Amino acid sequence: MSFKVEQMEEKNMVKLVIETSAEEFETGLNAAYNKSKSKINVPGFRKGKAPRKMIEKLYGAEVFFEDAANAIIPDAYATAATESGLDIVSQPSIDVVQLESGKPFIFEAVVATRPEVELGTYKGVEVSKYETEVSDEDVEAEIKKVAEQNSRTVSVEDRAVKDGDMTVIDFEGFVDGVAFEGGKGENYPLTIGSHSFIDTFEEQIIGMNIGDEKEINVTFPEEYHAEALKGKPAMFKVSVKEIKEKQLPDIDDDFAQDVSDFDTLDEYKADLKTKLADRKASEAKSKKESEAIEKVVEAAKMDIPDAMIQTQIQRMAEDFARGLQQQGLSLEQYFQFTGMTADKVLDEMRPEAIKRIKNSLVLEAVAKAENIEVSDEDFEAELKKMADMYNMELDKVKELMGDKEAEQMKGDIAIQKAVELIASSAVEK
Repeated sequence: MSFKVEQMEEKNMVKLVIETSAEEFETGLNAAYNKSKSKINVPGFRKGKAPRKMIEKLYGAEVFFEDAANAIIPDAYATAATESGLDIVSQPSIDVVQLESGKPFIFEAVVATRPEVELGTYKGVEVSKYETEVSDEDVEAEIKKVAEQNSRTVSVEDRAVKDGDMTVIDFEGFVDGVAFEGGKGENYPLTIGSHSFIDTFEEQIIGMNIGDEKEINVTFPEEYHAEALKGKPAMFKVSVKEIKEKQLPDIDDDFAQDVSDFDTLDEYKADLKTKLADRKASEAKSKKESEAIEKVVEAAKMDIPDAMIQTQIQRMAEDFARGLQQQGLSLEQYFQFTGMTADKVLDEMRPEAIKRIKNSLVLEAVAKAENIEVSDEDFEAELKKMADMYNMELDKVKELMGDKEAEQMKGDIAIQKAVELIASSAVEK
């Protein structure tokens, strides 16, 4: 096998012209024949027993060409990519140039290579000052959240519906006096104030008692998803069947004992204040880093080939599909429920894909400019974090860590060191 590298007009795009010998192609044809012969019917022969020449005579000399090419391309491309020394950052776009029996098999692989980055200012960039002080109001708000989480739901029968209540209703909607499809519900749970119904529907239920029936008038929004209902006035017949409310616990020492390991409310509040301070400090650090990196990226110059962006989008799409799968959803179901399409999802991923690429390239460039090195101690500490995260022995993690994974981890550590350098030198304004 041999190859040559050709620079393309588009910056950071190259073409690998890869040639395998006629003998290698012949070996590929024999492999394709052996793989497929048991599935091919040839009159006068049992399945799997027809000679290759007989099959080619019957179905055409090219019958095994495609399978042979598909068998040869992956290894030939991988070898050429490695031996070329190119820093390839995209999937290859393959185009077959010569595919003939008795001749060398030639194909082209167009790939993107890592762009050069021209750094601007990356030390001393100005960032916003983020508040980290915890007020008494912050503590009270956090306690209110915990109280909400520990509330209980009770049925109400001696009063009318009020804002925040959880109701159960029957309803049927009419437009121009005619019931419309999807406008009817029975035993429907509705929290007043959730804004899950259109217009002032929920507000008009306030004041109704169990057993009350009422006509509620609303107008569908102009951007409503059902074409026939856009902007139309509608009337709903509504009856209230149940009213429930949340009852919050009293905020006292007993509450503190129930939700924490402390005996008194004062002790619990002091602990909350410490935890909130840690959280705010962590959030401020993260925001400062993000803003500083954004400024550094804005000051840098680079030409990102579209093939690199498309590869990043594809990775993000695969992660998205895996995430849906973990939730028990297929992509088809997601498209059906949301009205999205594959093209629209990919288009919406593009800005984030570009942002991720720019951030990564710039941080790598900063690490290189600053000669940031990853020590054995740095690497060992990261392995220890991984071992603790997965509750594994450190030696077991080392055993499972391949050379490629180790290099990736060291690269990630270097990038994090670059982030810390940029953030630590940033000036808060």
